[in-house]
Amino acid sequence: MSATTSTAGGEPVKHQRRKRYSGKYPRRFDEKYKELNPEKYQDDIVKIIQKGKTPAGMHISIMAKEILDVLKIQPGEIGMDATLGYGGHTEKMLEQLHGQGHLYATDVDPIESAKTEKRLREKGYGEDILTIRHLNFRDIDQVTGNGDKFDFVLADLGVSSMQIDNPERGFSYKTDGPLDLRLNPEAGESASERLRTLSYDDMVNMFIENSDEPYAERIAREIDRGLHKGMKFETTTELRGTIAKALAFLPEKEQKDAVKKSCQRVFQALRIDVNSEFEVLYDFLEKLPDCLNPGARVAILTFHSGEDRLVKKFFKEMQKAGIYREVSRDVIRPGKEECFINPRAHSTKLRWAIK
Repeated sequence: MSATTSTAGGEPVKHQRRKRYSGKYPRRFDEKYKELNPEKYQDDIVKIIQKGKTPAGMHISIMAKEILDVLKIQPGEIGMDATLGYGGHTEKMLEQLHGQGHLYATDVDPIESAKTEKRLREKGYGEDILTIRHLNFRDIDQVTGNGDKFDFVLADLGVSSMQIDNPERGFSYKTDGPLDLRLNPEAGESASERLRTLSYDDMVNMFIENSDEPYAERIAREIDRGLHKGMKFETTTELRGTIAKALAFLPEKEQKDAVKKSCQRVFQALRIDVNSEFEVLYDFLEKLPDCLNPGARVAILTFHSGEDRLVKKFFKEMQKAGIYREVSRDVIRPGKEECFINPRAHSTKLRWAIK
């Protein structure tokens, strides 16, 4: 006889057995039942993190201590987490408020932000102290809705691990899935659709400007050739295979590493283009000063050179104009221990400013 449980309305729900997987350990994203339920299997999650891996469906917050040192959050202040993600940074900032003040958080990803909001609400963070808005952070001037300004702001510009790990989102070249790459899969065109509209010159420029790809011309030529032959580039595997084909001229011992790095850069370049990431960051940085109270602190985490250059330039120009009284002279980088525990922290740079 099957076991049953009841819903809130008293309706019986038939118990569903967990789907079995082949082999000793689950390999597919949707089979990793322990990693996808971190609250239930906390001991297993700790072991995975200690091995220097990020559990599937989770995101390990980067440089949390350094961010809190920069923001110097005090109870009663009003703040903003521009990129909610898994909510790790959000929770750390809420802890600093000690139940006084308010934190606003924004995210364009309707899938992950809903999960994060559920987790945070269950931990006791209600609407009285935390407001979550389904907004792009470029709309920072619309976040509070009442004209309130911020005492501290964090913008973590990295893509969350939950998005990277889920093959259905198409962010990773490592697993087969639809070539999507949208932070909000309900809006705009996918990377597959975008790629089919680009000319050879457009692709070359995008790969160079967005990710400094050294083989931009060869890769663009191979993709363009594929498009003319009727390839749709609907999956991550198709694009990865085309990149590998473009680099087949390299010595065999160099090919594997070169293909890996070029895949990382090309997927990054496409993601930046599909989500208009530079334009979004530009709008955010331009609006930011008018949304801050005097003495407000800002911390921005970047993950590639294009973002970092833009943040550095804006901060310096705003300081010269007398808008920011102080900005970081040098970037702050994560320590060796953090990079071991969370390899995705390697490329991170933290810059700050004070109004």
